[in-house]
Amino acid sequence: MSGLPVRPSAAPRPVGWMRRRVLNPLLGVLRQGLSPTQLALTVALGVAFGLIPVLGVTTLFSTFAAVRLRLNVAALLLISHLMSPLQLLLLIPLLQLGARVVGDGTDTELTLTQLQYLLSTDWMEAAQLLWRATLGGFLLWLLGSLVLVPGLFYGLRPVFDRMARRQAK
Repeated sequence: MSGLPVRPSAAPRPVGWMRRRVLNPLLGVLRQGLSPTQLALTVALGVAFGLIPVLGVTTLFSTFAAVRLRLNVAALLLISHLMSPLQLLLLIPLLQLGARVVGDGTDTELTLTQLQYLLSTDWMEAAQLLWRATLGGFLLWLLGSLVLVPGLFYGLRPVFDRMARRQAK
C-alpha cells in the first residue's frame, strides 16, 4: 500500500446547498409533469416577480400568474422568494431612479437623510416622494422585465429540454 487514504467508492458525496435547495426541487417539478417550456416560463417569471421593487407583492403576483398560466405555484413561489436578497439590494437604487423618472420637477433627492427630514417636517411631502419613487421603480422594473423574462425563457428552455431528456433515459 502507498499510504494514501482510500476513499470508499460506496460512500455518497455530500450534496451542496444549491443542489439540495434549488436544483433538486426543480428536477422534482420536471418529474411531476411540468414540461420544460412551462418550467422555463416558471423560472423566468419567478425571477422577474422576485425582483419587483415593491415589498410585499411578490407572493401575490407570483400566485396570480401561476394560477392564470397554469404553472406550478410552489415552483414559481420558490424561485421568486429565492430572489429576495437580490431584490433588497436593488430596492434602493430602483426607488432612487424611480423618484427621478416620475419626479415633479423639483430636486427632491430620495436619501435617508432627506426622507427623515421630510417625515419630521412635512409627512405629506414624504408620502408623495415615496409614492413617486415606488411608481417610478415599478415602471423601471416593468421595462426591465420586458427584456429579462423573454431572455431567461428562451435561454433556459433548451437547458430544461436537455434535463428532461436525461431524466427520461
